[in-house]
Amino acid sequence: MIRDNKIWIANNDAGEPVCMLPQMANRHGLVAGATGTGKTVTLKVLAESFSELGVPVFMADVKGDVAGILKPGVDSEDMQARIARFGLAEHGFTYQGSPCMFWDLYGKSGVQLRTTISEMGPLLLSRILRLNDLQSDILSVVFKIADDQNLLLVDTKDLKALLSYVEDNSKEFQAEYGKISSASIGVIIRAIVALESAGGEDFFGDPALNIADWLTCTADGKGIINILDSSSLINDGRLYSAFLLWLLSELFETLPEVGDLDKPKMVFFFDEAHLLFNDATTVLLEKIEQVVKLIRSKGVGVYFCTQNPRDVPNNVLAQLGNKIEHGLHAYTPAEQKAVRAAADSFRENPSFDTYETILSLGVGEAVISFLDEKGVPGVAEKSSVLPPRCLMGSITDMDRDATIKASPLYTKYAMEVDPDSAFEFLERMGLEAAAAAEQAKVAAAEAKAAEREAAAAAREEAKAREAEAKAAAKAAEQAEKEALKAREKAEKEALKEAEKKEAERRRAAQNVGSSVGSTVGREVGQTIGNALGGSFGKKLGGNVGASLGRGIMNTLFKKK
Repeated sequence: MIRDNKIWIANNDAGEPVCMLPQMANRHGLVAGATGTGKTVTLKVLAESFSELGVPVFMADVKGDVAGILKPGVDSEDMQARIARFGLAEHGFTYQGSPCMFWDLYGKSGVQLRTTISEMGPLLLSRILRLNDLQSDILSVVFKIADDQNLLLVDTKDLKALLSYVEDNSKEFQAEYGKISSASIGVIIRAIVALESAGGEDFFGDPALNIADWLTCTADGKGIINILDSSSLINDGRLYSAFLLWLLSELFETLPEVGDLDKPKMVFFFDEAHLLFNDATTVLLEKIEQVVKLIRSKGVGVYFCTQNPRDVPNNVLAQLGNKIEHGLHAYTPAEQKAVRAAADSFRENPSFDTYETILSLGVGEAVISFLDEKGVPGVAEKSSVLPPRCLMGSITDMDRDATIKASPLYTKYAMEVDPDSAFEFLERMGLEAAAAAEQAKVAAAEAKAAEREAAAAAREEAKAREAEAKAAAKAAEQAEKEALKAREKAEKEALKEAEKKEAERRRAAQNVGSSVGSTVGREVGQTIGNALGGSFGKKLGGNVGASLGRGIMNTLFKKK
């Protein structure tokens, strides 16, 4: 309730109102306490008070009873007693519900709530996928490659396609981004498939949540309470905490700096906050601390709800100025130490022992400390929390469904769209590469066929030239043989003619010689015969001379 422009949360033991100043509500807060001590009721009182003040609210509904804030409360003797005890009637207490919108990552119990892989980022996605440090580093490299190549990562198929592409081309990326292990990429892809099997493909997609849709008020100025159904989501603590941290990061990155305002622009309740910090890496813890520290300047108040203050790291706990501590149990020395630490975080009230009070608080009671006008924590107040105006329990499925479908946001986010993103781009690139490869294959085949045809033609031409050369050589050889035969024939004929002429010459010479020889012989023989005297001598001389002359001539002109 709003009292004197303050958020009235409880009354202290003296019956005095315990109120939070709206201008200090963005200094964050803590609502802690053991199971069954009244934390959910406190959250409802806070949420409906912020809504009445005109501040939009986000809440996670883990058990399903937060949804009751939609409907007016039901009167009962117990409620009448509480109304009288707090004097609420005097301040206009009436049963009433608050304007709500229900959201669901699975799209079953609320408007479909989505984000994209790119918006989630590698840090939170690594936590969701339960990756080790090396695998987380590789995922960060893959996101860097996507940024450098202007590839939009919308859903899980985009991320798987990019991982496969990086693996197939790891040698090309190695020089600029370092060695990328195929084994690690395989682990990441398997983790994504497991996430898809658990329903992860439902909340990674488009249209992604526009955080401005949560910063709205009704026509009469009441802030809308956005409730995320987490009854199924809480089964995966890492997914639950990562998604809520992403929502918080979106608020931080989207909203402008506004400094200190009269009231927050939005209040964010982080129920089951211990899930955010369980097994969180150093980098993630630093991210959480940074967001919590800086988001208050954006006008957003963050309230962590958990069982024990020790669930929240000290660096974050130190940022929480408004504290509501319900009862804690301490059965072991470690638990007692934790309660002592919780008690010591309050500004001491001399009227009671904070440690003992925390241990003895009943249901609906709390030790409360809010910041004053100067931002200084007030002294601890043992208080009783006001009852909410809304329904204590949950709502019917009919009420929930009617609320969901009456909102224009239902139609805005109901139908998923598949934009042109990394998967489509890489698919086109693969098809283009395949087409180019096929074209190159055809060109290579054509070139090979042309080469074969050219080689065959060259071989045929060579054979023809060789045949022509052989024919020419054969013709030349035949011509040479015929020329040789002709020369031999000519030489033979010439020799024969020469021999004939020589024979004729010799015969002529022989005839002449014989004649001459005979004449000479007769002359010589006659001379001799004359010398001998008588007819015998003459006859002898003539015959002998003739014969001798012929013999001499035959010797001289003997045929060789």
